[in-house]
Amino acid sequence: MKKYFSVGETAKAVHTTSETLRHYDRIGLVKPSKKDEWTNYRYYTEQDIVRLNTVRALQLMDLSLQEIKKVLAYDDLEKIVDFLAQAEKKADEKMEALRYSKSKIQLAKADYESKLHKREHLSGTVLKEVPERVILLSDTLEAPTLDNLWNYLSHFYDKVTPALKDQFSFEDLAGIYTENGVTRLFAVCTRYVNIAGLKVLPKGNYLCAHCTEENRKNVLHELISKAKTEHGVDPAFTVQLIVVSGICNGITKCRCF
Repeated sequence: MKKYFSVGETAKAVHTTSETLRHYDRIGLVKPSKKDEWTNYRYYTEQDIVRLNTVRALQLMDLSLQEIKKVLAYDDLEKIVDFLAQAEKKADEKMEALRYSKSKIQLAKADYESKLHKREHLSGTVLKEVPERVILLSDTLEAPTLDNLWNYLSHFYDKVTPALKDQFSFEDLAGIYTENGVTRLFAVCTRYVNIAGLKVLPKGNYLCAHCTEENRKNVLHELISKAKTEHGVDPAFTVQLIVVSGICNGITKCRCF
């Protein structure tokens, strides 16, 4: 015996409103399986609820109700299955894009929280012990721009041959490495194999300061000057890290031996 659900129960099951279900009924998208001829009450089956959930999911794929109605009206079941398979693929892509966007939001949030709670002094410098890191230098990118910071890591995955891509992963930040007057952008490796362009940043004390894009060069100049005058070190290289969060704020770091 079929189990029937009222309009209110069905609306709750598919996380929508009773009026939405009535609208679907009016346009012939999803009609209730049973209608009481005396009270005019509508009743839905479990199969109706499956169809309603499919409609709601397809709406999230930016399809109009008329498009959805046309697809679900196909007589050819194979066509419906093919269409839903494509919709599933699009949903996966959308979820991946949302995860990527969420990571950027989290980085921006962390950046603002750090400033709000004054966890770091935005003026002055501090000596920090930093663990060893392995970076992959770009062959072509020399300076950060809005264009190359967006989807930054794709540049470094493209640098790796297809056969080795699965063996590489990177932290979600950008970096600027300068040595002997030559500057290159880099990505910090969390997983890697030995290829050309890799460089090891040794463990040790780094003289660090926060900066903005506007004062980055001045801060870096002050760090190098302080390394020489107060620590007696002429740094062999400098490293600047930029949190890729939609905000061009970053940390400028100068290696002190």
